[in-house]
Amino acid sequence: MKNKLLIIGASGHGKVIADIALKMNKWQSIAFLDDDESIKTSMGIEVIGKTAEAFTHINNFDLFVGIGNNVTREKLQERLKAWGASIPTLIHPSAVIGRTVDFGYGTVVMAGAVINCCTRIGNGCIINTGATLDHDNVIEDYVHISPGVHTAGTVKVGQRTWLGIGSVVSNNLNITSRCKIGAGSVVVKDITEPGTYIGVPARKINK
Repeated sequence: MKNKLLIIGASGHGKVIADIALKMNKWQSIAFLDDDESIKTSMGIEVIGKTAEAFTHINNFDLFVGIGNNVTREKLQERLKAWGASIPTLIHPSAVIGRTVDFGYGTVVMAGAVINCCTRIGNGCIINTGATLDHDNVIEDYVHISPGVHTAGTVKVGQRTWLGIGSVVSNNLNITSRCKIGAGSVVVKDITEPGTYIGVPARKINK
């Protein structure tokens, strides 16, 4: 871990990342990279360059990808990892974390989240504001758990899946990779095919 943090992405999600980093009080300085040249500062924090320049800062900064899109976040983070970047895990001080909870690199846990014991969170995940994950969950890499999501015990969520705001997953269920679960949906049985699912109970929609 280094004493400076560089966040890629200075817009909405990146600003929340910066706010968490400030509250963690582990870095002497924080800066952004962003490809929008009109953004010079965000939250009073300087934008010091573009995304493509990230590799030039690897020796001096911890790097964190502050981009909400799962696919984009994965591409950038895995590139940074291949370059040898130091990628931290960020956990808001108000989050409640149970015993024997494991986190991968580049994951963020936001304000008010609750993660109960014996849960495993992969790399590059977002556990958003006020989400709750009960015991023995497995959240695979690059999953986004939106604000107010609730998963019961022994739930597994596959890679790159997105659980929309306020969705609920019943206990002992598996959701496969590359799914989108619509806002407010309720998952009551295993989801075995990638796709978009909405409703109560959640059903796949055809596009």
